[in-house]
Amino acid sequence: MTGIRSRRTGGTRADRREQAGRRRFAGRALLVFLIGVVAAALFVAVLLLVAAQAEFVIRTDHSVAADLHHYAIRHSAFTRLMRWISDAHKTVVWFVVMALVAGWLVLRRLHRLAIFVVVTVLGSSLLNNVVKLLVNRARPHLSDPVAVAGGKSFPSGHAQAAIVGYGVLLAVFLPIIPRRWRGLAAGAAALMVLLVGFARISLGVHYLSDVIGAFLIGLVWLIGMASAFRTWRREEGKPVHDLDEGLEPENRERLKP
Repeated sequence: MTGIRSRRTGGTRADRREQAGRRRFAGRALLVFLIGVVAAALFVAVLLLVAAQAEFVIRTDHSVAADLHHYAIRHSAFTRLMRWISDAHKTVVWFVVMALVAGWLVLRRLHRLAIFVVVTVLGSSLLNNVVKLLVNRARPHLSDPVAVAGGKSFPSGHAQAAIVGYGVLLAVFLPIIPRRWRGLAAGAAALMVLLVGFARISLGVHYLSDVIGAFLIGLVWLIGMASAFRTWRREEGKPVHDLDEGLEPENRERLKP
């Protein structure tokens, strides 16, 4: 009787752990969904305000641009650092990095992840250019500019590429990062994304609203693609994990060099 009672108790505990895991997964999935919805709503709001040339947006954009431009002119070391950060995060640089990542994933027979990388990065670039053409916003015009850029201004291509690029790298390689270092890795990625946006404003080639819009649409795109990837796995009968585990944690050994 004791053995039977023990087995029953163990089964009950296992069921409770499974139910708790499901509730935790559902809660995190709902949180990610809500973040995506809020980010999408905020992007639409910023887009409409920029397109309508709302007075307070224009005033804030020009004030921030002028202040940072004056600082950049007076501090050459700061300007050089901003140029280096900006140049290191050009779209072409991201394309090269992601092509190498996708190639590595193909060599390791991780074809789903390779497709995720290619589609997410190329789709983000295409989306950015489409929105730029639709909004058709001119870049800042400053006296004595410290940098020059072509094309339209909203949203910032560098800022969007940064949030999507670092997000993709984390989603793919998070499984091989020790748990105690994952928070640090995510924090470092977020810091680099913010620095890229700050650099583009400091160099006078984008407005503040350009960068904010880029961060928002990049986040929405990244969440959407990660959700689509998880749906793909579910349809193939693969387990779906929390996002803090990475996209395919079961393949961590193949991800290692």
